[in-house]
Amino acid sequence: MTSSGTAAPVTTASGAPDPVVGPVDVHADWRGVAGEDAEEVSASGSSFLRGRSRRLLGELLRPHRRALWALLCVILVQNAAWLAGPLLVGIGIDHAVPALLAEPADPWPLVWTTAAMVAAAALDTGLRYVFLVGSGRVGQAVLLALRRRVFRHVQQLPLAFHERYTSGKTISRLTSDVEALAELVDEGLDGLLTALSSVLAIGVVLLVLDLPLGLVALLGFPLLLVLGRWFQRRSTVAYRRTRQTIAALIVQFTETFGGIRAVQAFRREPRNDELHAALNEENRRAQHEAFWLIAVVVPAVTMIGNLVTVAVLGYGALRVMDGDLAVGVLVSFLLYLRRFFDPLQDIAMFYNSYQSAGAALEKLSGVLEERSGVPDPVDPQPLPHPVSGEVVFDDVRFGYGGAPVLPRLDLVVPAGQTVALVGATGAGKSTLARLTARFYDPVEGQVRLDGVPLDRIADADLRRAVVMVTQEGFLFSGSIADNIAFGRPTATRAEVEEAARAIGADAFVQALPEGYDTDVAQRGGRLSAGQRQLVGFARAFLADPAVLVLDEATSSLDVPSEVLVQRALQTLLADRTAIIIAHRLSTVEIADRVLVMEAGRVVEDGSPAELVAGTGRFADLHRAWADSLV
Repeated sequence: MTSSGTAAPVTTASGAPDPVVGPVDVHADWRGVAGEDAEEVSASGSSFLRGRSRRLLGELLRPHRRALWALLCVILVQNAAWLAGPLLVGIGIDHAVPALLAEPADPWPLVWTTAAMVAAAALDTGLRYVFLVGSGRVGQAVLLALRRRVFRHVQQLPLAFHERYTSGKTISRLTSDVEALAELVDEGLDGLLTALSSVLAIGVVLLVLDLPLGLVALLGFPLLLVLGRWFQRRSTVAYRRTRQTIAALIVQFTETFGGIRAVQAFRREPRNDELHAALNEENRRAQHEAFWLIAVVVPAVTMIGNLVTVAVLGYGALRVMDGDLAVGVLVSFLLYLRRFFDPLQDIAMFYNSYQSAGAALEKLSGVLEERSGVPDPVDPQPLPHPVSGEVVFDDVRFGYGGAPVLPRLDLVVPAGQTVALVGATGAGKSTLARLTARFYDPVEGQVRLDGVPLDRIADADLRRAVVMVTQEGFLFSGSIADNIAFGRPTATRAEVEEAARAIGADAFVQALPEGYDTDVAQRGGRLSAGQRQLVGFARAFLADPAVLVLDEATSSLDVPSEVLVQRALQTLLADRTAIIIAHRLSTVEIADRVLVMEAGRVVEDGSPAELVAGTGRFADLHRAWADSLV
């Protein structure tokens, strides 16, 4: 969904056009766009999210502990080499230069000081290279593991998650959120480690080099702490908001172009432009807030650093005039002081990236902590071999979001029987089919296959035994042969073609320019709806399941294609359990048994001939179907 005006809700891009014209209030249904992403987070909730993010980060870094410790040692040595410069400058001023100007002149102190500076610079450069290469490898390995983990996890989550969590939000997690982490790893991590080690080391060096000057330098710390605390509070909110607005933009973009036919057919473009502009403006404001914060913090740190430098220079100059402090020590101290505040700016910039990445990590950790409503059993029970296909619903109760759909269902489908489900929309037909395929688990009761509860069957075994063909006939990018082979990836080309011939798809496939090697294009756009459904049928038949569930799978077929499919079904459903959601009379007539459903209950049960001869609901439906064909 996208944002809507305040007067009425707006449909998705694939729905009807919104008749309401008026100002767009993004906040009105921002939660509809970004879901829980747009919810305000309380103090305790924010703490939970940070803890959740830390756990995820720890899990990702754990395999690289040795490399991280090695990199820490490298950066400490490199930082020591980098910090040697100001100290060597002070030594040169206080010792090497006087030795060179003395009578007789002694150049060796200057030579040794220069050589030490060159060696320190070379060591600094070499170790910096080692650190950048090593940290880059670790960072990319972490991002690779995160992408694979999120993708694998989201694939395994049940339909309930995907019906609640829009595809645009999923894309946002795998793209913009991971990209925010990538920016942190690529640009900020090495700067943080260098800055932290530099600040700590320089702080110690300043106190050791001259304690009174070091205490003067510490006068700026209270201001820095207040500034840092203010920035932390404001930036946490700001960057969480940027992740929310980016997710909302991606959702609106995805739904618009996913439903581009409906958009153009109903002239939805002006309204979508309005919604997109409103979301873009919201994102601009969120980004502006984030940039404004960093624009305040960096100059503020610079100002505090300059004030402290002036104070140190004034106090140090007085002590030099009194002979209490060497000029070289003051110069070294000032150089260290500048190096002390520069890393603080780097830390502020890193925190800028960290807050953006932290907000992204919250979203990613939230997805990864989603638990499947249909988990794989810990101790799975094997199915009998071969699977006969008896399906039993034993006192099954189920509903969506608390609304009951199947109040109580007891049903036995014997092995090898073809059952057609008919009834009005919302009667519970699709729910029964989804429970058979275990896309959901019952709230109460059990669904059993050959006497084994579905929640006790390993997912791989269940998917081999039960296959569902849906109304959409979804095809993946690739050839027709590849799409059919999804039913059984180990199948040979001959078996793929045989499956297509069995359901009547071979004729239209052979007529294509490249036959079975024809690329179906995105979502099967090169094929008609009926052709896509025939390919889906061939895929299911190649899988050779014990139970076949057809969820309105013949609804998109034209008459010639339907005739071919009906013939194939009569042959291929023999000795196979089949549950068919049927809206066509021709589909019902091939069934052994018809169940008429109403409000989640079976109100009529019998063979097609028995029910047609009666006076119940199915007889009325049959007469209506027959009349529609006249």
